[in-house]
Amino acid sequence: MRIDVVSIFPTIFDALEVSLLGKARQSGLLDVRVHDLRDYTHDRHRTVDDTPYGGGAGMVMKPEPWGLALDDIAGGVDPRPVIVFPSPAGERFTQATARELSQAPHLVFGCGRYEGIDERVFDYASELGEVRLISLGDYVLNGGEVAVMAMIEAIGRLVPGVVGNPESLVEESHEDGLLEYPSFTKPAVWREREVPPVLLSGNHGAVASWRREQQIERTRERRPDLLAD
Repeated sequence: MRIDVVSIFPTIFDALEVSLLGKARQSGLLDVRVHDLRDYTHDRHRTVDDTPYGGGAGMVMKPEPWGLALDDIAGGVDPRPVIVFPSPAGERFTQATARELSQAPHLVFGCGRYEGIDERVFDYASELGEVRLISLGDYVLNGGEVAVMAMIEAIGRLVPGVVGNPESLVEESHEDGLLEYPSFTKPAVWREREVPPVLLSGNHGAVASWRREQQIERTRERRPDLLAD
């Protein structure tokens, strides 16, 4: 999978060099390329923002640097990429979204800043690929970088070969609409707290039933909205 990221703070994505995603990049499973939006400006101040039409607080990211960046990264690419812009006005990012996007051969992420990106950029980007505006949650961040990092992590680990044991992906939170069951390891007793006896029984059927019950109870307690869905 190829992933391109456009940001005015490209060094934020140095964190992708570590852990499983870093290994995936080294092995060629993920081809991640980070681009500085300011490289697509032509004035000596490398300006990427301007005041908003209609007035209001803050600044808006100018369309032309984005147009040049998208031309360079997504123009004439076959197959057409999925172009993702983090936005509090977008669809909600879920595990299902991550799994869907993990099937795409090429993703392009555009990290907005300030009061956002000139709306015309999204329309133009739709000529180059499939545009998705996606919200990480019902809150506002200073920019799109943190959201894109989270999305890349969630998507990248679903690419075949990135996670060593693919079975571990099946039982995770949200894969079946429920939260994950609690996990325990050795010792069996730690600071007077015991591991549930069923997990020590060797009865795989009983363990599976207990874990399912825990998923439902945990979801009912912490995320009842998921059960309603």
